[in-house]
Order: sequence, then structure tokens, then C-alpha cells
Amino acid sequence: MELPPGFGAKGSSQVCRLTKSLYGLKQASRQWFSKFSNTLLKLGFIQSRSDYSLFTRLQGSSFIALLVYVDDIVLAGNDSEALSTFTLLLNQQFQLKDLGDLKFFLGLEIARNSTGISLCQRKYALEILEDSGLLACKPSKLPMDPNLRLSQHEGLLLADPTPFRRLVGRLLYLSLTRPDLVYSIQVLSQFMSQPRQPHLDAAHKVLHYIKSAPSQGLFFPANSDFKLKAFCDADWAACPDTRKSVTGFCLFLGDSLISWKSKKQQTISRSSAEAEYRAMAVACCELMWITNLLQDFQVCLPPSALLFCDSKAALHIAANPVFHERTKHIDIDCHLVRDHIQKGAVRTLHVQSEHQLADIFTKPLSLQPFTAITSKMNLLNIFAASS
Repeated sequence: MELPPGFGAKGSSQVCRLTKSLYGLKQASRQWFSKFSNTLLKLGFIQSRSDYSLFTRLQGSSFIALLVYVDDIVLAGNDSEALSTFTLLLNQQFQLKDLGDLKFFLGLEIARNSTGISLCQRKYALEILEDSGLLACKPSKLPMDPNLRLSQHEGLLLADPTPFRRLVGRLLYLSLTRPDLVYSIQVLSQFMSQPRQPHLDAAHKVLHYIKSAPSQGLFFPANSDFKLKAFCDADWAACPDTRKSVTGFCLFLGDSLISWKSKKQQTISRSSAEAEYRAMAVACCELMWITNLLQDFQVCLPPSALLFCDSKAALHIAANPVFHERTKHIDIDCHLVRDHIQKGAVRTLHVQSEHQLADIFTKPLSLQPFTAITSKMNLLNIFAASS
């Protein structure tokens, strides 16, 4: 560590030798994780190749999974005695503070009983409302007006863009447990460089929707099966500025929603079929990643995951091994999806547009379809008054 200016003779090359890593240095977290992971590997754990912060150990019928985020650790297992023994071994190497059963982790509030596990961010959502001065605002039933089309050129520029940027950044973290907000936040994130008044009004609309149910979150039922199924969709040329399409997908493990995304595609699609096919390719990659991750948890999955798409043209492209003139420019995505189909890892199925759950991630919906889709995503408000 270099000496601060003013210490030592001019031109000297003296340095400080650290005997203990200082918290806050750029290399401190890397050194901590290196030491921590090496300790776990010596104790018989295996580091996941799908998520390097996940470590698992299987000894006979005893299974332990450990997830680490900087210096916060979550432990799970099916053997309480093995967990206690491991905690004591880990405490000999590091100074641990055992907080007991998992109830609060990085802003996530966890509640569980015999029916399943509930995950929400109620405290975090209320803090966003309070900091924005909208804690007493009127609730809204929708996060975004279905007829709204935001542009980067319309409206007055904000005099100070910092509050807008801070708000969108906080909403991004809230979307960890709120898939119903993902599309709206994805749209707002595109205007971080030069936000305008319509963009701020749309962000406030999202806050009005959050006010209607700040404690809403995901519910994972205990009696769910282990069948993987994904819904993918695309809104062709949805962006009025770039004419790029929007990809959306959601992935279920049984009845539990475990992964979702809403993102503008990187290139312009020449047809709606091409946009839908690119969405299929992204969903296929997510299915393969989730499959590998579940294998680390020793979960036995059916041989084929189901991929639902509402575009028959995209399904025909995926099933046809012959390239046509109109599809040769998307050959990478074609190879990706077809390879997984031919290997039996993915099976594609057609779904009617009114039953396409990924529709909520590609466009703002009116109240009836929005409510119908969210009701199928196992979103639960555990703080709601019982009728």
C-alpha cells in the first residue's frame, strides 16, 4: 500500500506492508471471497459453474447449499445436525454472526409455513414511496398506461435528472420480487441519460401502482412439481425511436415463477416472426442455465423443458431444418434453438395469444389482461386483509 503524500523522503519508494485486509479496499472483497471459497472447497463443497457464488455439498443423504453475497451468507439443507456442525467449522475460520432462520436478506423479506415460501420487499417499497413524497398518493391499478408510448425526443428535459435516475435504479432492485413491474421499469431505464417530464410522470405512475400493494411478492408453493416450462413473446418494432423489438419471457418450475426478463432486442428484426424467434433463442438460453443450476441442487428434471410461443411462423422455423432465404440472417439463433430441440432438451408448443403469460413483459396491457396474467404468476400479498 503506497504511503500518503507528505510521508517519507522525496523520491523514496517506501510502502506499507498490510498485515490485515482493510474493509473497503478495491481488492478486499476479492481477497475475502478467494479465502472463503478455498475454505469451502477444503470442507468438501463444490462450486457451481452456473453461479460462482453458489456452493453445494452432498454427503450420503445430507445436502447443504450455501449462497454468498460479499459477506452475507445463506445456508440451506435437509439435515439440521449437519448444518450446525458446518456452522461451527466455519466459525473456527471466520467470525460469524448467526441470525437464525432466514427472514430478511438484502432487502428481501421471507416468510414460510407448511404451504410454501413467500418473498416480498414491503419495507423497501415503502421506503421508495416515502423518499419520493408519494406515501399518501392515490393507488393505481396499472403500472403504465396501455396507450402510452414514450420517446426520447418528446417533452421538456428535467432540470435535475438525478432524482429520476435514483428512482429508476431503486425500482430495478424492487423488480426482484415484482415481475408485474418489469416492463415499465425496462422502458424507463432507456431514458436515464436525458430524462424528460413524461418519463418522470410515467415513473410516478409506477409508484402509484406500488402504493396499491407494496407488500405484493412471489409465492413458491410447497407442493409444486419439477417441470420446467417457459413462455416467450416479442413485440415487433415496439420502440418508436429505434424500431427495435422487445423480448419478454417467464420461466416456471412447476407453479413457481423463478425467472423473467423484459429487454429491447439488440438488432432490428425484419419481421414479427424473426422477433419472436429471437425471443425463443433467449428463452432457450435461460432454460439451459436454469437446468444446469437445478442439477447443482440435485433436482431431477423431466428430459424435455416446454417452451410456449404464440407465433406459428417462429415455431415452423424452429421445426424446419432447412434454411430459407428469409431466415439465413438469423442463422445463429436458428442453430441454437434447433440444436436444443433435436437433442430433446426443449420441446416447443403453440399457445393462444390470450394465454401467453409473457405478454406482460413486452407491452403495457389494459386492466383485464394484466390482472388475468398476474393472477397466474403466483403473486401474493401476505399483508392483505383477509375477506
